[in-house]
Amino acid sequence: MSTNKLTVSVAYASDRGIKEENQDFVGSLAPEDHQLTYKGIAAAIADGMSGCDAGREASHCCVAAFLDDYYSTPDSWSVKYAGQKILSAINSWLHSQGQRRFDATHGMVSTLSAIVLKSNTAHIFHVGDSRIYRLRDGNLEQLTRDHRVRAGSERNYLNRAMGIEPRLEVDYQALPLMRGDLFLMTTDGVHDFIDEKSLKELLTEGGDLTAVANRIIRKAADNRSDDNLTCQLLRIEGLPLLREDEILRDRRQRPFPPPLKPGMILDGYRIEEEMHASKRTQIYRAFDTETGVRMILKTPSVLYEDDTHYIEHFLHEEWAGKRIHSEHVVKTLGSERDKSCLYYVTEFLEGPTLAEWMRANPQPEIREVRKIVEQIAQGLRAFHRMEMLHQDLKPENIMFDRHGAVKIIDFGSVKIAGIAEITPLDHGSAENPLGTLNYTAPEYHLGRRGTIKSDLFSLGVIAYEMINGALPFGRSMPEKPNKANLDKLRYVPSIQCNPMVPLWIDGALKKATAIRHEFRYDDLSEFLYDLSTPNPNFLAAEEALPLMQRNPLLAWKILAIALLVTNLATLYSLLTAH
Repeated sequence: MSTNKLTVSVAYASDRGIKEENQDFVGSLAPEDHQLTYKGIAAAIADGMSGCDAGREASHCCVAAFLDDYYSTPDSWSVKYAGQKILSAINSWLHSQGQRRFDATHGMVSTLSAIVLKSNTAHIFHVGDSRIYRLRDGNLEQLTRDHRVRAGSERNYLNRAMGIEPRLEVDYQALPLMRGDLFLMTTDGVHDFIDEKSLKELLTEGGDLTAVANRIIRKAADNRSDDNLTCQLLRIEGLPLLREDEILRDRRQRPFPPPLKPGMILDGYRIEEEMHASKRTQIYRAFDTETGVRMILKTPSVLYEDDTHYIEHFLHEEWAGKRIHSEHVVKTLGSERDKSCLYYVTEFLEGPTLAEWMRANPQPEIREVRKIVEQIAQGLRAFHRMEMLHQDLKPENIMFDRHGAVKIIDFGSVKIAGIAEITPLDHGSAENPLGTLNYTAPEYHLGRRGTIKSDLFSLGVIAYEMINGALPFGRSMPEKPNKANLDKLRYVPSIQCNPMVPLWIDGALKKATAIRHEFRYDDLSEFLYDLSTPNPNFLAAEEALPLMQRNPLLAWKILAIALLVTNLATLYSLLTAH
């Protein structure tokens, strides 16, 4: 079968064996349309602990909840992030139910092995002693490891499973897919009674997958398996084209918009004014003749009409904007009308940019700066909750609305974890990093991946600039930053720019803008807290500093008094000598 989309054949077989009840559970979901692109195909297998009365209920919960909840997570989440969040929640529920049942025999404990096939990658999650194998080019490989501990020569027990402990540790790995890969998922009632050589022979005998699954179950039963017997097979029949998915490729067929001028009407939007133009985009103030609302219309530059990566970036801007919901992020507006070309619309904000506000307010009160920083941080959290990084936070990309609320307005450099798994775009490099030089985190200049700490660095630079009217390293970043010249940068204490800044606030700014990301705050909330509450560590550092650095005004007063006393004493000595 030749196809340009992800296509998988699935089959399973399950039997209670010699047990009175089948406590294994197995399942898979292969969605259609956009969910196939953004979420992929998921499958799971679980084995309820036989020593627990609720083992069957636990295994059913693990598989059903994982498959159901995974497809309910935001499309922007990466598979790893979504899977770990879901498994942690399932584990907490199972453990809490077990605690209510008072003893281990009535607990809800199960193994769980799950696989998510998305784009050209297999994402594997594993807890317990169920297994996942892969048959590729005639070679059978066990991809998971059993979480078992031996107790003597004859006995062993699970040391990790769903529902045993309140905190869960999950094995995760991501593997590239090839057409023809065959994944086998089994419970211990199968793989404990069939050696790998026999498994390989059964998998390569041919026939449809259902027949293969049944042969495996029968073989384990013939080998006197004393447990439930379950297996599931997934064979990769087709894979999507690398770096482009079907939805984006279809949308790319829309033409670029024509040159727009005031008075022109595009799909019901009347152009009023070109507000900004760069070599990459044009931004217009427009009026929606259908709704009577003024908005912003953003179009791509015709210079990039043949640039596939640029078009994907532009499409992702709108995709990201429609999924961010925060009063501190500009709203991307949807419409049921068909678009005749590439563009998207956002709400219109009447206030100034933060850059304009800073020029009009060169010496703002720290309390006012703190209020603005808190609002920007709330907007960033909306990105981070969706597993997105802004990557280009700067004063020009922050605006005030007519009520004075602060909003992040640009999505041009946003990295979306879930989309990156489908179309791994070039989100900047050491030679051409995304973002703006003085506000971009140093790790981007070194060609490294960004994290939440990267957005925090940009916020720290903005906070420093609002308070001090300067950049935290005394000058602009080197034109072509590298490790050597980044290591030479030295943080300029706020007191050298603004003597009114307490050293504990400067300590927070210094930590937020650390060149090395490991020295920054782990979370935005920590930075905000230290901006409003004196950190004892910074106060201790303040006390250790010379008086000239702690309180230069007082130091100069003391020095002036000392010089005055010295001069008077000298004058007195001269007078008495005569």
